[in-house]
Amino acid sequence: MLIDAHCHIDMLKNPEAYLQKQERDGNITIGMTNLPSHFEMGYPYFRNLKRSRLALGYHPLMVAVNPNELRCFKKYLPYTSYIGEIGLDFSREGIGCKEMQMEMLRKILESISGERKIVSVHSRRAEKELYGLLREYDIKNVIFHWYGGPLGLISEIESAGYYFSINEAMTYSQKGCAIIKKMSRSRILTETDAPYNEKNNIVAMLRQVGMSEELVTENFYRLLEGIK
Repeated sequence: MLIDAHCHIDMLKNPEAYLQKQERDGNITIGMTNLPSHFEMGYPYFRNLKRSRLALGYHPLMVAVNPNELRCFKKYLPYTSYIGEIGLDFSREGIGCKEMQMEMLRKILESISGERKIVSVHSRRAEKELYGLLREYDIKNVIFHWYGGPLGLISEIESAGYYFSINEAMTYSQKGCAIIKKMSRSRILTETDAPYNEKNNIVAMLRQVGMSEELVTENFYRLLEGIK
């Protein structure tokens, strides 16, 4: 059984066919959304699936483009145990709306604080700031998706009980390999980030990093204990 903890199913060319194949193969897939309205459109397709779930998201780079969807986010919060993709992006692409991102993220974290949810976060060039806000709002069951931040912050993130989802693309860079090596094996999950990541072979990636499907499954089910 493969676990894809971060996949943008709604952005694939044929989402329904992809989902049905994942179900037949017995894999677990967590679909991210970039906007609450995307969750609203996609939710009916997931309602009767056994192994695939849709997360309620508000991507940081979409905050400036679609700033009026917080009400929709709060409306659909009871519909799912999964939140994502949310977070901060202070790269060249997102730095111009930094303050707007921070303001919206605070509102999102306030709305999910105390809720039993699994939260997948985007943290590009904003890892310390995001970690600080997650701790401030006492957010639990967090997965840092495609982490690319400081090595020194990894142990601190793990000490908070958080996880990381890694993908094949990370294994093709020196920095990515160093990051994965620093992570505790008990805190690693797998992802594809499809279709945004062309290198998304989970089996090949597990082989490269010396992990097994069984260990990832064990980690995932330990994470699930936090929402029961």
